[in-house]
Amino acid sequence: MSKKRPVAVALAGALCLVTTACADATDKTGAAGEASAAAAESGYPVTLENCGATQKFAEAPSRVVVMNGASVAEVSTLLALDLGDSIVANQQSYGMSEVDGRAQAVKGLPDGGVKLNDAYDVPREAMIGLRPDLVLSTTAYGFDEKNGFATREQLKDVGANTYVSPQGCDQDTSKMTIADSYTLLRDMGRVFDRSDRAEQLITASEKNIAAVSAKVKGEKQPKVMVLFSNMAMGGNDFSSVVAKGIYNDILAKAGGANAFESASRTSFADLSKEKVAATDVDALVVIGYNDPNPAAYARKLLKEFPQWPAAKNNKYVALSDSMYLGPSNDLAVAKIAGMLHPDRF
Repeated sequence: MSKKRPVAVALAGALCLVTTACADATDKTGAAGEASAAAAESGYPVTLENCGATQKFAEAPSRVVVMNGASVAEVSTLLALDLGDSIVANQQSYGMSEVDGRAQAVKGLPDGGVKLNDAYDVPREAMIGLRPDLVLSTTAYGFDEKNGFATREQLKDVGANTYVSPQGCDQDTSKMTIADSYTLLRDMGRVFDRSDRAEQLITASEKNIAAVSAKVKGEKQPKVMVLFSNMAMGGNDFSSVVAKGIYNDILAKAGGANAFESASRTSFADLSKEKVAATDVDALVVIGYNDPNPAAYARKLLKEFPQWPAAKNNKYVALSDSMYLGPSNDLAVAKIAGMLHPDRF
């Protein structure tokens, strides 16, 4: 089976603790007092309002299931917070990363031995069998019963909390920004009592992005085409072209603009070759999702459209997880800015 198939299906679909009571009343009082003190010291209980559902955590989850969702945002966030040991099943992978060692770390996580459903994700019965205490999904799609998934209520009934990542409640990620990556970090920091680590990551990212943006401020903004390499999500030749979402925020911070922002009201545009050929593209950002050589795809496009300024100037960069929701957006900003405005660095 082609590696591209699960990605296309998943993306299209997404565009798609109770303590034991002691025997006598004195022991109960003492245990309750100790539990309250421990909870206060650790920051628990934690309550999150998430997509209309209240999630209460009495302690850090230890059996986390990360659903596919055509993302690595959730698994990368957990790894950035040093929480890999909490994951009992992970279905996310890009096969590559801008962060040294990240792709290998993701690959090394358990997958739970689950037979995936037609949406290339964890079906209801298998999910229940994993005995999770927290299930992460990029969008509400992962908890939709008609897609064969366990619902949030069904998971609550077996003692599992659930979390839908920012902008994922209505399965429309077109308004996503870098701030949503920080929200995901902060939420997971609270849930796992790693808020200090989350804030360190956010502060470092904000500092890095601000430094890059300052260097390109006032520069002309080249028109950039952002697309996934070797992936089809629609009927036209170019059906994985980015129109809206976090990608545009990253481009703006890097001193660029999306050449196809107006091509669709949703996150992705489904474009003909003629439409693409008629657009002035100053630079390419190719996102590699389980594609071993997205740079080769970028070079192929530059040959296919020699009239583009991007082709004449050989302007492209291949990225992966840093271009999407997750803890590493500052790396995408830096790499794109360096490609667009090399004289500023």
